[in-house]
Amino acid sequence: MATLIVSPATTSRDQASFEIERRRQERRISIGVVTALAFFALAVHGYHPYAEDGGIYIVGIKHTLFPSIYPQWTEFTVSHPRFSLFTVFIAALAKFSHVNLDVLLFVVHFISQWLTLFAAWCLMSLCSSRQAEKIGAVALLATWLTLPVAGTSILLMDPYVTARSISTPCSLFALYGILLFQSRLSLPQTKRWQGLALCCGALIIAALMHPLMAAYALGWVLILGLQLSEDKKVRDLGTSGLVFLALLLAWTFLKNAPAETQAHLQAEMTRSYWFLSNWTWYEKVGIVAPLIILALFASQNFERKKEKVALARMAIICPLTAVIVSLLFGRINSSSHIVAWLQPLRILQITYILLALFLGATLGGYFLKREKGRWLIVFSLLASIMFFAERCTFPDSAHFEFPGSTPRNQWVKAFLWVKSNTPKQALFALDSDYIIQSGEDAQNFRAISERSSLPDSIKDGGDAANNSKLASAWAQVQKAQKGLSEKSDFQRIEGLKPLGVNWVILRGDAKTDFSCFYRNGAVKICQLPFNK
Repeated sequence: MATLIVSPATTSRDQASFEIERRRQERRISIGVVTALAFFALAVHGYHPYAEDGGIYIVGIKHTLFPSIYPQWTEFTVSHPRFSLFTVFIAALAKFSHVNLDVLLFVVHFISQWLTLFAAWCLMSLCSSRQAEKIGAVALLATWLTLPVAGTSILLMDPYVTARSISTPCSLFALYGILLFQSRLSLPQTKRWQGLALCCGALIIAALMHPLMAAYALGWVLILGLQLSEDKKVRDLGTSGLVFLALLLAWTFLKNAPAETQAHLQAEMTRSYWFLSNWTWYEKVGIVAPLIILALFASQNFERKKEKVALARMAIICPLTAVIVSLLFGRINSSSHIVAWLQPLRILQITYILLALFLGATLGGYFLKREKGRWLIVFSLLASIMFFAERCTFPDSAHFEFPGSTPRNQWVKAFLWVKSNTPKQALFALDSDYIIQSGEDAQNFRAISERSSLPDSIKDGGDAANNSKLASAWAQVQKAQKGLSEKSDFQRIEGLKPLGVNWVILRGDAKTDFSCFYRNGAVKICQLPFNK
């Protein structure tokens, strides 16, 4: 009887082929799961491209594409993204791809969400080998994507495109890269160096898109790198040194800050979320509660769960440092508010993301497991809560404001009428707080109408707070626009005539004898008599 002899070389080749096929299968599964969850996230959180900060960035993009589009008060169209290449990047994509800007923004929005979820999957793949834990982690993050980050006035991810749409996945990839570089797994040396290259490249891209969030991402990476060390002295002394350096930098900024003008101070006081003392009790709980939960993960056995424990420790150390910085140097009564301007507590964004990942992994690995019914019930309930919250935030707008769709919002309809029926050189005035008026849903007038307007108190107030050179001009026009819909026509003319305003947009119930060429249930658009 013949005996089959298998050579060691044949066995080695078979094992290598099996390993390659296994990795391909894992890659297909990960891409499939992440893609499905990205569509799930889009369905839950909706899309509102011209709302909130999304509108501000679109104004900057449009001005980059068409420099003559906002001929008056132009400084407020270019101030917000002045430290970032984000608007230049998106404008270049639109110009060279010849893709409609609205369509391009939607594509960028979806890709940024997909990349964020994929980066989260990569992170969890180094923390756990159990498929249920990885799926649960990324699924909970996808469900919580628009969760507010305590009182910082940011979300985990926005339902529109901003510079954070790119800096967020880059920050997560940077953490994944440093984890890969210092992993205890038996990885080839080239794989580790690829991790370091990924970390550095992701930080560079983040810095080009959003320098402030990139600076905080660098802090996360440095702390994580130290926490991954096997030497306890390196972990303790290195971390203490970085915390001291952060405090020293904050003190240096404060001591060398220029004097603030009264107008600049007025603008800064409109940013109540800069100051921890202004946060509500539940926003402060939004700091404490995640840290307590993460402390449970940080207390696990370091030798057995090195990556997860190091991430949890990083997610505690960074926000605690930010809290100390805020309490010492970012107070509302400080001699300067430059530290508050840096918004150190926005470092909580990654803390919240890791909290979602760890809780989701625990949920998936220890409760849901392979029970499809449990997965369906739990995530249907969680998704319903987030969907309801989104509808409460944008009650008068469609859930999906897709490119080319007919708007439901009455204010947006009025802004579009302005775009089609008024001169491009026109200058508009609106109530200074129009963006928080009932039914307005934070839709940006300039971005939608492509017309110049006097700076408002809400969003343009942020530009004035961030850029002292704009503060004086911003403060001068606030009185003319405050309560514009409640004023008499005489008061409107007296306040707006010296500013060269041609048109006003008033609430639908405002009393006026001006010639109003458009009106609906929410607003009316009128031309001022002295500039017909």
